[in-house]
Amino acid sequence: MRDSLLGSIMTVAIATAAVGVIISVSVAPISAQAPAAAVLKTPWGEPDLQGIWTDETETPLQRPAKYANQEFFTEAQRAELNKARLDMLSRDRRSERGTEADVSGAYNTEFLSVKRVGARTSLIVAPATGRIPSLTPAAQKIGAAERDFRLAMLQSTETCKNKEPACSGGKYDPKPSPRRAEPAPRYVTGRFNRHDGPEDVSLAERCLTGGLPEFGTNFGGSFRRIVQTPGGISMFYDVGQGQGWQRNIVMNGSPHLPSNIRQWWGDSRGHWEGNTLVVDVTNFSPKTDFQGSRENLHLVERWTRTGPDTLAYQVTIEDPAVWVQSWTVRQEFNRQSDGTTVLCFLAVCYRNGSSSNMKPSFMASLVAGSGPRPSAKARSSTRAAFINPAKP
Repeated sequence: MRDSLLGSIMTVAIATAAVGVIISVSVAPISAQAPAAAVLKTPWGEPDLQGIWTDETETPLQRPAKYANQEFFTEAQRAELNKARLDMLSRDRRSERGTEADVSGAYNTEFLSVKRVGARTSLIVAPATGRIPSLTPAAQKIGAAERDFRLAMLQSTETCKNKEPACSGGKYDPKPSPRRAEPAPRYVTGRFNRHDGPEDVSLAERCLTGGLPEFGTNFGGSFRRIVQTPGGISMFYDVGQGQGWQRNIVMNGSPHLPSNIRQWWGDSRGHWEGNTLVVDVTNFSPKTDFQGSRENLHLVERWTRTGPDTLAYQVTIEDPAVWVQSWTVRQEFNRQSDGTTVLCFLAVCYRNGSSSNMKPSFMASLVAGSGPRPSAKARSSTRAAFINPAKP
C-alpha cells in the first residue's frame, strides 16, 4: 500500500502531440486579471505553458457554511486551520479495535496530502455563493433512484444494523433485499453492496478514477505536465494513487468529434485568445461521472501563464440536465522543478502486482536520490507544503 502511494506522488511522462478548436467562456477571462509582465514564448511564438504544475495550497471545492459571506480567509483563520492540519499529521484515528469499521479502514494520515490552506474559501468563484448550483428536477430524480437502490443493497448488512451514516435513510432487515437481482438505475460508478460482476463495483475499484475536470485529491496530490509542440498540446496528469493519464488537445481548428463518439476524458479542442489557451471539452462517455453529470458535461477551460512559476486555471462547467446554471472554478498552480520532480504513471491497483518487481528498486532509488538521475527525487505533496516555512 505504501508502494502504491509512492507511485502516486512521482511522475515520468512521454510526450505525444495532437491538434484542435474552440469557444469562449461566460465569466471574466483570467488573462484580463494577470499582472503585466513579459510573456514567456515557445521557440515557434506561442505562449509557453510548459512544465510540471500543482496547486501547493488546499482550498475546498465548495465554500463551507461557516464562511458563507467570505470569499477569502483572514490571516488568523488560515493560521488556525493550518495548525489543525499540522496536528492531524500525527493522528491515527481508528474505530474500536477489531470492529468491522476498524478492519475496513485502510488509511491513516500517512496516506493523505496535507497542504497549507489557500487564500480563498472555495475553488468555486461563480456563482458568488461559492457553492455548486441546485440540481434540476431530473437530476434529483435519478439521484434519489440511485440512493434508494444503494440502500436496498445495504439493508441486510452490519452497516444498517449498526445505523452507520452510510445507511442514513435506510433500514435494517436480516433478509437480502428483493431488489437484489435488479439492474442498477444507470451505469454503476460508485460503490454499492453487490459484486456479481466487475461492473457492479465502483470506478475507483476498477482503477478507472481520474477525469475532467480535475481538482486534486487527498490521496497523493495532483500534478499535471504540459508539453507543447507546433500545432499540438498534451497534458499528463498524476493524481490519487498512481492514476496517471494523458489528454491531447486538438489545435487545428477542426470541429468536435461526432456525437456518437464518446471518450473517457472527452474531446478537447483548443485555440489561443491572446496569451490564454482556451479549451472546449465535450463528448464525454456516459460511463464517467462528475458530480452527477455524465455524457452531457461541457467544460470551457482557460489556461494563462501569470509568471515564470505561476499558472492560472479557470474552468466553467455546465450540464443543463443536471444543474440549473453553469458554475466556474479557479485554481492557481505553481511550477515544479524539472530537475527534482519525476512523474511516474504506474496505474497500480491493490490486486494488480504487475509492477511489483519494479517498484522496490526503482521507486526506492528515486526516494533516496540514487536513481538513473540522482538529482531527481520523488516529490511528495503530502508534507511538502509544510517543509518550507518561508513559503507564504
